[in-house]
Amino acid sequence: MKKIVVIGGGTGLSTLLRSIRDYPIEITAIVTMVDDGKSTGQLRREFDILPPGDIRKCIAALSDNEDLLLELFQYRFNKGMGLKGHSLGNLFISAAQDICGDFESAIEGICGTLSIRGRILPSTLEQVHLHAIFDNKKVIRGESKITKYGYSHRIEKVYLSKKKALANKKTLEAIDEADYIFVGPGSLYTSVITNFLLTSILTHYQKSKAVKIYICNVSTERGETDKFTLCEHIDTLKKYGLNFDIVLANSKKFRKGCGDGFVNPVIIDQMENIKHQPVLVAKDLINPRIPLYHDIDKIGKEVWSIILKNKKRK
Repeated sequence: MKKIVVIGGGTGLSTLLRSIRDYPIEITAIVTMVDDGKSTGQLRREFDILPPGDIRKCIAALSDNEDLLLELFQYRFNKGMGLKGHSLGNLFISAAQDICGDFESAIEGICGTLSIRGRILPSTLEQVHLHAIFDNKKVIRGESKITKYGYSHRIEKVYLSKKKALANKKTLEAIDEADYIFVGPGSLYTSVITNFLLTSILTHYQKSKAVKIYICNVSTERGETDKFTLCEHIDTLKKYGLNFDIVLANSKKFRKGCGDGFVNPVIIDQMENIKHQPVLVAKDLINPRIPLYHDIDKIGKEVWSIILKNKKRK
């Protein structure tokens, strides 16, 4: 069975996991650990727990009982002293850590109990926070604040609060053993690149002989990739040391100004000037009901097609 590693965070990663979980593959998800918003941020501050939010989404995405589990895990208390604003999934993971003794054991225990189809690994077991330098040279700390500040300024660089933070050893083993590594979709700076700011993850990725595929977002994201084309996404990833064999991108046009009016389709532009030019796979990937996002069935079909057509490099 082919070993598939997917690297990212947020809604993008959980969407990809949901799309491929029923195929005959061995899945390992490597999840960013910089989330600090809402319930997750409060739990981090009060209990010194690693961020459970993105892990929670991945657990639901890989569950046989996804609909029920997602509804339960996403449920937020709207009242109650100390409970208001918290998601049930985050509290569940926090309780599991207390019982199991550490965050990693808690995730393994939950996945085993719920018969999750794959492994879910935190990219690091250390407490780290994301920093961004903007075009006005201002430094913003915190994933949740970075995107908001990006509404009026462009991100120039992101880095971690602990420059020598260690990666989770199990993530490195998974990368070394992978036949295919999928990066994205997801927020470019705050969900995708963050994993590769851990030096050893980047090093192992660069040395890996796996087929490396980038899945680009369907639409731009306000505060991070405003007006970015496909090449700008790829060029940004290259600045952080990432090269790809294949790029999967949406070719289906949809009306500009959907959603809040600040996002647009990611345009596929010419890639001739990109060094180590990847093979472009351009397909209709949009969800017809919500055109700013990937359609689960469509993306799963194309990922499976890539797996069947491309073999691991020797």
